[in-house]
Amino acid sequence: MASQTKKLSLILIPLLLSFLTSSVQSGGIAVYWGQDGREGTLKSTCDSGNYVIVILAFLTTFGNGKTPVLNLAGHCDPSTGGCKSLSTDIQACQAKGIKVLLSLGGGVGSYTLSSASDAQSVAEYLWNNYLGGTSSNRPLGNAVLDGIDFDIELGGTNYYDVLSKSLSSYSSKGRKVYLSAAPQCPYPDAHLGQALSTGLFDYVWVQFYNNQPCEYQSGDITKLTNSWNTWTSKVDASKIFIGLPASTAAAGSGYIPPSTLESQVLPMAKKSSKYGGIMLWNRYYDVLNNYSGQVLKSV
Repeated sequence: MASQTKKLSLILIPLLLSFLTSSVQSGGIAVYWGQDGREGTLKSTCDSGNYVIVILAFLTTFGNGKTPVLNLAGHCDPSTGGCKSLSTDIQACQAKGIKVLLSLGGGVGSYTLSSASDAQSVAEYLWNNYLGGTSSNRPLGNAVLDGIDFDIELGGTNYYDVLSKSLSSYSSKGRKVYLSAAPQCPYPDAHLGQALSTGLFDYVWVQFYNNQPCEYQSGDITKLTNSWNTWTSKVDASKIFIGLPASTAAAGSGYIPPSTLESQVLPMAKKSSKYGGIMLWNRYYDVLNNYSGQVLKSV
C-alpha cells in the first residue's frame, strides 16, 4: 500500500505544480516610442527583447476636417517623407512577434471629432494610410501597423465610440485591427468612456500616474488596488495593463519602485484574469532606468 501511495504522489505532485503554474497570470510589457530622439531606433527597441507591444506616439492632429499630422519628435519628418524609412523597422519588430500600434492624441496636439461622419472619415484615413488599405503617400511607408491606440486627453469627448467601431469593422477585410486605449485611472475616463463602453478594445493600459486619487503613493498601494479592481470589473476589454512611468522623471507622480511592483503590485494585479502586464511611459526613460529589464521576469 505504501508503495502505491508513493507512486500516486509522484503522479499527482507534478500535476498539481503544473496547475498552480498555469493558474498564475502572466503578462508582457508595452512601451510608448517616438517622443524623444534620444531613445534609440525603433529596431533597437524591439531588439531589446523586453516588449511585446510598441506604441508609436503620436498622431497629434486629426478630425474636424484637419489634415492629419504625425509627430515622432526628433526621429523623422513626415512632411518630407522622412518617416517612410521606419517601414523596415516596423516589419522587423513584427517579425519578432511584437505588435506595433499607432497612438492617436497625446497631451499636446490639435484633435477632436466633430461628428459621426468625421469619425468614420478618420477611420478610413487610418485604414488607408497606416493599416491594411492603400494610399499613394503612406507616412510610414508600406509597413502595415497592427492597430490603433487611443490616448485622448484633449478636445471633445464624443464620437470616439464611432471611431472604434469603424476601425474594428476593417478587421473583416482579413487582418485584425487591434484597438488599445490609455485612459486616466479615475473611472470613468472623461474622454474615453464612450469608446470603452463598446467592448471592442483588446488592450487597455490605465495611466496610474499623475493621478493622485488612484495611484501608488509612498509605499501604499491601496488607492491603486481599488482603482485596478474597478477597471478590471467594469471595463469589457481582453487585457488590462498597469500604466506606469519608467522613471521618476517620466511623470510628476505615480512611480513605483521595481521591487515594490514585484512584491506588492503584481501579485495583486495578477488575481484578475484580465491582467495583461504593464505599460511604460516611455522608451527614453526606460533606457535610462532599465525599468523593463528589472521587472521583465516578474511581469
